[in-house]
Amino acid sequence: MKRQAEVVVIGGGVIGTSIAYHLARAGVRDVVLVERDELAAGSTSKAAGGVRAQFSDGLNVQLGARSLEAFGRFEEDTGHDIGLHRVGYLFLLSRPEDVTSFEAGVRLQNSLGVPSRLIDPAEARRLSPLIDTEGLIAAAYSPDDGHCTPEAVVHGYASAARAHGATILRHTDVTGIETQGEYITAVITTLGRIDTNTVICAAGAWSKAVGAMVGVDLPVQPLRRQIAVTEPVPGLPPALPMTIDFTTSLYFHTEGPGLLVGMSDPDERPGFATDTHDRWIPRLAEAMRRRAPSLLDLRRTGGWAGLYENTPDHNALIGEATSHSRFLYATGFSGHGFLQAPAVGEVIRDLYLGRVPFVDVTPLSAGRFAADAPRPEDNLV
Repeated sequence: MKRQAEVVVIGGGVIGTSIAYHLARAGVRDVVLVERDELAAGSTSKAAGGVRAQFSDGLNVQLGARSLEAFGRFEEDTGHDIGLHRVGYLFLLSRPEDVTSFEAGVRLQNSLGVPSRLIDPAEARRLSPLIDTEGLIAAAYSPDDGHCTPEAVVHGYASAARAHGATILRHTDVTGIETQGEYITAVITTLGRIDTNTVICAAGAWSKAVGAMVGVDLPVQPLRRQIAVTEPVPGLPPALPMTIDFTTSLYFHTEGPGLLVGMSDPDERPGFATDTHDRWIPRLAEAMRRRAPSLLDLRRTGGWAGLYENTPDHNALIGEATSHSRFLYATGFSGHGFLQAPAVGEVIRDLYLGRVPFVDVTPLSAGRFAADAPRPEDNLV
């Protein structure tokens, strides 16, 4: 147990471990990461593992592209294989307004160096032969995107952070943050008190409660999302892209010899429930019937439920509080935290060290809602 730390990071998912790694690698001494469960036990281990730079918000494009570069050299940097498959992301578009939106998105992405493009339904079918193209108008595709294994990324970052001197405390709850006036003085945990003047909140769906410990409003709301895994699929193309029917949010990619399948549930209500249920299956089946009917013949062999950490505009909260010194945060990613974690670790490192990050994240400050300046991200899965 460390009794003193230069920085305490709260949360042992992919964002927290990335931050700890980037701080420790930069030479920050006495970095302590506190996780109440096992590493990656929260939302990260329940993620679909997609990595992409196809977004409607230029900040997210840059965070995604920077992270794709980091995922590409992850094994070289950390010594850990993360099972990266650069098979691309394929968004299927069946509404004219979505095509118009994605056309603008592709122009933005191309201007930032992302090789995305609009393609016709026939090419979409060649890339993802499980789909039915009836009703499709177009698709958006970027070959640089793909998917990898979330837990492997977390354990790679954690191992490398330890190698650079960071301490990781598992099965340790944060019960409070002590302050004197506007200054943080300590983090109180179930293992004892850690003297520190800097706290970084990377607690995902549980971040609102952490922010409240110092009077900082982090408007994060948990929402259950479910994933199903299928039996092996004979003849599954090894380069099958992450395929998303944008109208219904149905998505799938390879998972071993089978498929990982997911979809949002508009009937789901906010809360911390992570048990699985079958209420979403009829809607999932209808989406499959419309866009990928061959999936209906596959037997489900597993699945799980996890939590999205949604904000009012479905975009991240990244920054430093102005009311307390020093309280930084990286949370509320609304489904795209895993894929942005490498870049976010860099950004938080630079904010802590007083450097200028590679991208200006000021518009993602939690204070944007009080200032009536939301920054919506439209390209959600």
